[in-house]
Amino acid sequence: MKIHEYQAKQLFREYRIPVPEGTVAFSVEQAETAARDLGRFPVVVKSQIHAGGRGKGGGVKLAADMNEVSTISDQMLGMTLVTHQTGPEGRKVNRLLIEAGQDIAKEFYLSLLVDRATASIMIMASRDGGMDIETVAADTPERIIRINVELGTGIQAYHIRQAGFGLGLSGAALKSFSGLLSNLYRFFVANDCSLVEINPLILTSDDQVLALDAKVDFDSNALYRHKDILDLRDLDEEDPLEVDASGYNLNYINLDGNVGNIVNGAGLAMATMDIIKNAGASPANFMDVGGGASAEQVENALRIILADEKVKAVLINIFGGILRCDIFAEGVVAAAKKIGIIVPVVVRMEGTNVEEGKKILADADLNLTSAGNLLDAAEKIAAAVG
Repeated sequence: MKIHEYQAKQLFREYRIPVPEGTVAFSVEQAETAARDLGRFPVVVKSQIHAGGRGKGGGVKLAADMNEVSTISDQMLGMTLVTHQTGPEGRKVNRLLIEAGQDIAKEFYLSLLVDRATASIMIMASRDGGMDIETVAADTPERIIRINVELGTGIQAYHIRQAGFGLGLSGAALKSFSGLLSNLYRFFVANDCSLVEINPLILTSDDQVLALDAKVDFDSNALYRHKDILDLRDLDEEDPLEVDASGYNLNYINLDGNVGNIVNGAGLAMATMDIIKNAGASPANFMDVGGGASAEQVENALRIILADEKVKAVLINIFGGILRCDIFAEGVVAAAKKIGIIVPVVVRMEGTNVEEGKKILADADLNLTSAGNLLDAAEKIAAAVG
């Protein structure tokens, strides 16, 4: 789960991670009040969306006086901000962060993330702050510092020194950085984060380090332990179909293709998407109803997929185990009766009660195409979408 920058900075303050003064604003009037309360100029007006690249897209601007605060805020609020992470459709800006301008001496990149390859937490840092870290990794990989921290021991002084020296810090600047990184690690672990990114992390003219930006992703599987963090979720920033699916405990991710697919199992879903691509078509979603899905969940899965206007055909690929084929078939029939199915549907089922499942679908007299195996299903679905 992602949160906004201003929310991340509120949490940072609780962990004594230094950030600039700032206030969220939902209107021009609130933006003016926030700037007035800061008591000095310039201030920074920052659009708040769940995507990076805001500055390049015109979503971060410096205001030298109150007139500029008013003008910039009026332009940003309600605009559709397009960045390299939003895609061409962009995101609507509904809130702003009004923040005190800073005297920046240097900019760095700093992040913590889960490194699944080593089952550790990786500190990633670079002297090239403010740039896309992907570009730095591709063009100058030697400028990226990577430090793995074992979960059993946690962050140690030598980890912090390695990162600080790698950034070229010393004296008061290194001391300030040490406190920030130690508290950032504590924040990461305590809140079950999957990623914390500060880009840029800045060094001020008085040798203080602070987080000028803040991006935080939480492990959604651990949110049951963090009800306060769950309250920070902004549904307006998420795909409506994905929000709908989460209400039924369905694992759904919207994609750009035109073949909707329903499977039971994440591994089977990945294999199904691969074979759709190999057949020349393109998956419109990842939809895993899970091993123990009910007929109601199956019904809602199909309803959600058919609500996507990009979907021109649906591939159902079920391996009956805990989710029996007959239970799945009942869900498909219920969905068809409620919402109707107006696109071609190819069904491949194997496993527990497969004959009963096939009979239920056949007796329902639906416009379905049966497939003998997964390769056959992929070829038929590719033909269906041309």
